[in-house]
Amino acid sequence: MTDLTRYQDPLAIQRVLNTARTIAVVGLSNNELRASYFVGYYLKRHGYRVIPVNPRAKEILGETSYPSLLEVPEKVDIVNVFRAPDALPEIARQAVRIGADALWCQFGVINEEGARTAEDGGVTVVMDRCIKVEHARYVGRMHWLGFNTQRITSVRAGLQ
Repeated sequence: MTDLTRYQDPLAIQRVLNTARTIAVVGLSNNELRASYFVGYYLKRHGYRVIPVNPRAKEILGETSYPSLLEVPEKVDIVNVFRAPDALPEIARQAVRIGADALWCQFGVINEEGARTAEDGGVTVVMDRCIKVEHARYVGRMHWLGFNTQRITSVRAGLQ
């Protein structure tokens, strides 16, 4: 069993979130009901440049989708992974190869080999954490729907 606490350091998470501008989301779905779509939408809404990496789609969230990280034509700060754990070692190798700063593995995406590969290549690893939840936690924008409503009240709109 992997000791995940080493990949869930709050200071590392905050540093990664606060320094990143561009996030490649591997496994971003064009299905609005999928978690990856919601997370990509949230990240885009909060000012990050979101690059879809999905070989089955040409465009997602209004952005060109690429078949692999190696084909993304710009600098990527975070590689956010919505794929099965067994895909992580190859994704980690690609993240190192493109010079990503961080490899962020969503809930359940746990693979020690992938984490070691990324770390050995100088890439910060966050594992078994949702980037949207952590962003909301540390940037202070948590709302019951996951969005900043720009309202300061304990009463939900429409219930007053």
